[in-house]
Amino acid sequence: MSDWNASHIPDQHGRVAVVTGANSGLGLVTATELARYGAHVVMAVRDTVAAERAAETIRRSAPRAEIEVRELDLASLASVHAFAKDLAAAFPAIDLLVNNAGVVLLGPARTTADGFELQLGTNMLGHFALTGLLLGSLGRAEAARVVSLSSITHKNAHLDFDDLMSRRDFNASRAYGRSKLATTVFGLELDRRLRAAGSPVVSVVAHPGLSRSNLTPRAWEYRPRTGRIFARLGLLVTQSPERGALPQLFAATAPGVRGGQFFGPARLWETRGRVVEVRSSAEAADPSVGRRLWTAAQALTGVAYL
Repeated sequence: MSDWNASHIPDQHGRVAVVTGANSGLGLVTATELARYGAHVVMAVRDTVAAERAAETIRRSAPRAEIEVRELDLASLASVHAFAKDLAAAFPAIDLLVNNAGVVLLGPARTTADGFELQLGTNMLGHFALTGLLLGSLGRAEAARVVSLSSITHKNAHLDFDDLMSRRDFNASRAYGRSKLATTVFGLELDRRLRAAGSPVVSVVAHPGLSRSNLTPRAWEYRPRTGRIFARLGLLVTQSPERGALPQLFAATAPGVRGGQFFGPARLWETRGRVVEVRSSAEAADPSVGRRLWTAAQALTGVAYL
């Protein structure tokens, strides 16, 4: 794994890859590289206009790229169901699902269309439902993978199962950390359940360290003056999205990746550097937490599987 980079991605021809949140940041880099190496890439996005522009840029740099844009709003279970139904009809077998999309909220509490706290609902519950609805198509592929995007913030978070929606004493940054802890728990519990079911699908987790994206300025946009300052300071300590996307690209494409592995940067407390296998927090790796979150997610989303 010594200084793995995008040039090491194996040939992806014949693979169908779905990347959520693919119109910018880490998702755009991931979609671009997968398309460049031959995958048929589905950009699953809320903003289809921005994604069409991004797709055209990819086509200009890689004229043979097979890429399409489909609308998906992870903050709406109705949208998740509609997207999954149409996608499964178009692609009976799906080789790769990269659950990349995410939202960072540092302002007042907001909710999804279904009443979930926005960050938990988008970052974890939407992806939980999407994965379950696409599991049949993933199971028909020869060696399908699901990649869930974590964050180093998960290591300082704790899930409160009595208040998963953070309705008591809402703190936006704490809620974000909880959403990423939940995402990590989901990715690891998904692996346990896939193996127990004898499924050929592999579930892995990755995080980008501190990576430059449009999430930081959006997170601070509710405070225009101080927000601009914090957003600019953030750019000084982050690595490029091209570097930040490498852990999830490795998880998605590298030969020999095993279910349940977790990849991130090697240096400065996993904030930057080459791709290595990293460890999740003890809570994220706890099977009892995984079982409890899975039960809660099934009840909340109405999507039951495994």
